[in-house]
Amino acid sequence: MPEIARTAPPQAILFDLDGTLIDSAPDLAAAANAVRAEEGLAALPLADLRPHVGKGGRGMIGAAFGVVPGDARFESLVVRFLTHYEQGLLQHTAVFSAMQPVLGALDGRGLPWGIVTNKHSRYAQPVVAGLPGLVTSRVLVCGDTLAQAKPHPAPLLEAARRIGVAPEACWYVGDDERDVIAGRAAGMRTAVAAWGYIDAAIRLADWQADALLQGPEELLALI
Repeated sequence: MPEIARTAPPQAILFDLDGTLIDSAPDLAAAANAVRAEEGLAALPLADLRPHVGKGGRGMIGAAFGVVPGDARFESLVVRFLTHYEQGLLQHTAVFSAMQPVLGALDGRGLPWGIVTNKHSRYAQPVVAGLPGLVTSRVLVCGDTLAQAKPHPAPLLEAARRIGVAPEACWYVGDDERDVIAGRAAGMRTAVAAWGYIDAAIRLADWQADALLQGPEELLALI
């Protein structure tokens, strides 16, 4: 049994957004391929781009063009990618089907939950507002809400403050090592969303989270 299950039940649960609560990969991949089309390049399969979604625009451009920060073209490609993405935020993005009943169960138990993402507010706010399944989120802390973003613990601490629950009474669920690092630094219990945007070569045990969840329903078994 994961260690997290032997602790006191949480008083609030915080989630990462992309790859944890929602599947935004189709729209992000479409934006990357739109830039490739402008460059006269063929579209890449979603399966090739999907593992890089968790790294944001920089990760997507790196995967789509093989460039890194510092490359002469990098920043302009990122700007173009984000322009395309903003125009198609909710074309195919949806709450993961297995996550929807979990959120409903949390609401039914009166257990508050919220969202902490590194996605900037100009993209995160419309996405969250446009997905009815996320309407009961108690808080949304974005990548530009504070001066710091994950893996710094400040966004998680701010979310706990806004919900009114002590950080040590919160759990944080995410699909990136930054989520585990931030949660641990904030004094929270952490769980990895293994259904998220994670490269198959990564050993999730190395992240040393308190729990590894193969599916969203496993979260309910722990609380």
